[in-house]
Amino acid sequence: MDYTVESAASALQDGACLCTDELYLALGECMLRLRSNSVALLAGLADYFSHVASNAMMPDLDIIAIERAAPELDIDFIDWKREPGKTGRKDSFVDLPGGRLVRKVRTGMVFLQSESHRIAAGPCRNYDNQVINFINSQYMNWLQNRGWLICHAAGLVYRGKGLGIAGFSGGGKSTLMLHLLDNDEVSYLTNDRLFVHAGSERTLARGIPKLPRINPGTIVHNRKLHSLIPAQQRAALRQLPAAELWELEEKYDVHIDRVYGPGRIVAEAPLAAFLILDWQRDGDRELVVEQVDLAAQRDLLGALMKSPGPFYQYPDGTFLQDTTALDESAYLDTLKDMAVYVVRGRIDFSAMSDRCLHELLA
Repeated sequence: MDYTVESAASALQDGACLCTDELYLALGECMLRLRSNSVALLAGLADYFSHVASNAMMPDLDIIAIERAAPELDIDFIDWKREPGKTGRKDSFVDLPGGRLVRKVRTGMVFLQSESHRIAAGPCRNYDNQVINFINSQYMNWLQNRGWLICHAAGLVYRGKGLGIAGFSGGGKSTLMLHLLDNDEVSYLTNDRLFVHAGSERTLARGIPKLPRINPGTIVHNRKLHSLIPAQQRAALRQLPAAELWELEEKYDVHIDRVYGPGRIVAEAPLAAFLILDWQRDGDRELVVEQVDLAAQRDLLGALMKSPGPFYQYPDGTFLQDTTALDESAYLDTLKDMAVYVVRGRIDFSAMSDRCLHELLA
């Protein structure tokens, strides 16, 4: 079947009636409205986004989430090419005139994006994290269309100074950030999508409203996170070999305000430095931190560059393709006046936390 944006929207909503409840999110200057046919889904998302929830206002972005069985559309989806180092099928897509359908291969969730429709459809309550990601992807588009550059990095703020933390896959950037949050003067900016904008006087960093999703290995070694896993399960996890525990993939959301106290999340801050984690879990060298020139060590760019992904829509309405190369020059231009550091040697979260606060952000 040849779908249009309108016929795809109709197929995904399948006659569902929307609730009278609506969720409004204040994301900087961007107001987002979420509507759904599920009161339970809206309640769960209101809890997740409680730190950015707002009163009703005219929205800049309008999203609909339809709780239903996974849509079966008469259309052949194309696999979206994974980034280097990633394996398995994750996303598939079909471009329509003026829009794009994206299907999550594992869950069957389907998303429609166009200038007039932003719809998530499928078992949304079971896979609410994919709805959360879709919501954030719309805000990410809004930022990028206004000159913000996406970085694959965590972000935090200490005494008014922002620090970006990038690292190659599994490098421990979220774990280091959570170690730093043990200091009451540190605030959370973002977990793994940091946006930067170079102005005439300073470079700004902005996060998205997505909570850290961490693995059990991070939880069992951080006392403040112990409540996320029952004591008996934590004890069993601690019996696992360190390498096995490190690789265990079970995701838990960290509600920053509940774990670390209210007021610990900020939306934007001046960016003072960038740290790239290039250390080794089984390394025997001492931890070394050195300032680097990204233009001279372009191999490090791979740690902080990030594709906008299949939901990215350019201002003219066209969509990113999976063959589009990342623009190294954009990152070099944006970060040319930024202090960039790389850490090498063996992983030591405690020692690196001290150096971040007392050296990089002093």
